[in-house]
Amino acid sequence: MAQDLYQHPDYYLLDELLTDEHKLIRDSVRAYVKKEISPIIEDYAQRAEFPKQIIKGLGEQGCFGPFVPHKYGGPGLDYISYGIMMQELERGDSGIRSTASVQGSLVMYPILTYGSEEQKMKYLPKLATGELMGCFGLTEPDHGSNPAGMLSNYTDAGDHVILNGSKMWISNAPFADIAVVWARNPEGKIKGLIVERGMEGFSTPETHGKWSLRASATGELVFDNVKVPKENILPNVEGLKGPLGCLSSARFGIAWGALGCAMDCYDTALRYSQQRIQFGKPIGGFQLTQKKLAEMITEITKGQLLVWRLGVLRSEGRATPEQISMAKRNSCQTAITIAREARQILGGMGITGEYSIMRHMMNLESVITYEGTHDIHLLITGQDVTGFNAFK
Repeated sequence: MAQDLYQHPDYYLLDELLTDEHKLIRDSVRAYVKKEISPIIEDYAQRAEFPKQIIKGLGEQGCFGPFVPHKYGGPGLDYISYGIMMQELERGDSGIRSTASVQGSLVMYPILTYGSEEQKMKYLPKLATGELMGCFGLTEPDHGSNPAGMLSNYTDAGDHVILNGSKMWISNAPFADIAVVWARNPEGKIKGLIVERGMEGFSTPETHGKWSLRASATGELVFDNVKVPKENILPNVEGLKGPLGCLSSARFGIAWGALGCAMDCYDTALRYSQQRIQFGKPIGGFQLTQKKLAEMITEITKGQLLVWRLGVLRSEGRATPEQISMAKRNSCQTAITIAREARQILGGMGITGEYSIMRHMMNLESVITYEGTHDIHLLITGQDVTGFNAFK
């Protein structure tokens, strides 16, 4: 079993921008990943299975909704702390970070932000510990980048509503206890509903055959005349601003998390380049290898500065969705480029499970697509700077 020798790259001494609490949180989650995730993750990825036994530990680390106040069972941390946690988890594996991101940003965040006091007290404390696990239902088979086209809907039936429709590419779906689902009400307006496992007509078939996020459980949500009590409808939001607000929270976590992949790939390639001997010396002594490594650490450093500033703005309530969008796209592009370059440094060894690089590379093909594709985020930035909508 390979030992996790990861060392965090900090070329611009960014640790000096973090508080002692930030560093304590980072060190705790990093130690957890090294002990509980790294030794098992290659095996679970090869088997395309999610390691459910880690859920309790993720809850104990505070990785589920770190920003949720103490009143509702959360740690009540700032958004830099949340970002740091996601970075450390994704350094281990994107699928593990996805599980935490979905739980925190796509399930707990909408309940906290849009839910009633009763909903918050009922669900958030158990979601924070992992006693309950959740998923987020927005994407539909025919409506990915255009969620406004969703067909899922519900009709009024007295003290409850009847929900019909389907969602796909849903992380955590196969084992989730609840789903925050977005559907049209009888007036055609988009609303959020909390659907619980066990409700008749609600099923979550698993998605198989993935080459990416293999250690994450992915599935569909199918609603066939599901009776949902009206008290399960999120009362404080209507329209696309509801799910899009959740996506901003999730994209923030990805902006930090994807850099974790980049840093792990860089660290692996750097160590390998210092040990691998070819033509009588370490390959790190050759110009082309140094070029790759120098470009990697430069892009990582730029990304670190970007997400740190974004974390400050988010904690102050000033980060815009467009700023978050830019950081998500940049981190994903940085990470996938670094993964590919790192794989080349390792040569043939780079495709084996002995090293994390190929797993990261495959995972990042999903990360660069979900929560808004690379091209969609470019258009979000383009619209923000020009004032012109290029989506239609």
